[in-house]
Amino acid sequence: MTQSTDFFERVYAVVRQVPYGKVTTYGAIARFLGAAKSARTVGYAMNAAHARADVPAHRVVNRTGLLTGKHHFGGINTMQQLLEAEGHTIVDDQIQNFETVLWQPTRCG
Repeated sequence: MTQSTDFFERVYAVVRQVPYGKVTTYGAIARFLGAAKSARTVGYAMNAAHARADVPAHRVVNRTGLLTGKHHFGGINTMQQLLEAEGHTIVDDQIQNFETVLWQPTRCG
């Protein structure tokens, strides 16, 4: 396994822990993995995850709750539809009440 593949797998392990109805950020995942300056690399991992049904990539957004990765999902509004199905309200690609639905990964889960 290459170093980047290993990092991607670590990212996926964190994303699998994001509870239904919650979201997290690229930066929160990077910080949790001890690579605080690697939010962009977390984004690359999410881009590669869309073909994997076991990784809820739609639950990862940017630091302000913006759906910046939406164009990587098959349809025009697929990411938004997945989030809305979990109870989120999205206006202009922005999760409303972002602070209340933000999940921060911790060692305890």
